[in-house]
Amino acid sequence: MSTTISSSSPLIGVLALQGAVSEHIQIIEALNCRTVPIRTATPDTLATLDGIILPGGESTAMGLIASPTLWPALQSFLKSGKPTWGTCAGMILLADRCIGTSAVITNGQSLIGGVDVLVCRNYFGSQVSSFEMPIPGPPGSGEDYPGVFIRAPAILAAGRGVEVLGRVVARPCRQAAAVLEELDRKIARGENVVNMGVVDAIDRSKGEGVCFKSDFGGGNKEESDMGEEKKDVAVDENKIVLPGAAEGCGAREVICAARIGNVLCTAFHPELTGDNRWHKYFLSMVEENRSKRS
Repeated sequence: MSTTISSSSPLIGVLALQGAVSEHIQIIEALNCRTVPIRTATPDTLATLDGIILPGGESTAMGLIASPTLWPALQSFLKSGKPTWGTCAGMILLADRCIGTSAVITNGQSLIGGVDVLVCRNYFGSQVSSFEMPIPGPPGSGEDYPGVFIRAPAILAAGRGVEVLGRVVARPCRQAAAVLEELDRKIARGENVVNMGVVDAIDRSKGEGVCFKSDFGGGNKEESDMGEEKKDVAVDENKIVLPGAAEGCGAREVICAARIGNVLCTAFHPELTGDNRWHKYFLSMVEENRSKRS
């Protein structure tokens, strides 16, 4: 921690199990706030924090590494009303519902929860499908933001009270498209989906090597496509309404940034850009919350 930062400045915890920890810490300290890495915790040890960042990384690994007390402590922190920000993997952890979870994890993805959204893991594709595209900047910032998406998730549906801060129109990768097709079937049957694993996207019936199934709304394109605006997304109690898929390419309008109360979720990696506007926006949430508590 930098010794030049005032001891009265906000103290931000950064979940340090795995992922882009040091990058967030460097930016937060450059904005004159104190930081502390969080590897294990109880509700009492988190009480001194003014905010917490759950960084991008690998959400499945974080769930496996976390100590037995850490998730309950983070859930208590969320309930306290202090600002929390989940980026990429951190956004997955904050979701109440998640699809496309790892096939090797019993009972699916370990979630902290607290945000009424449905998230699709790896919506945009694998590591080699990573990309950058202009997305909406934080509220009040005006200009677009350089969104960095690395094995990124997407919010498919948001409940009442969730403020959508940014959307993109993008085609799901083959694996995500297969998951979405199965989810559509479950919704049609009236199932309440909270946690759903990956779905096999390979056609194994032809016996001619690897062949992808072709009925997933246009297959895979390892980039995102901008397109016309589609209908709003909503979760009405337990009923999930998915964004519609464009004919031919299968692109859907998905949410890349959202907020409910003092919880901020972003699907992209703001810590990997030279633009600190989303960090400033989160710290403005922290300062506002501090002033209300003082």
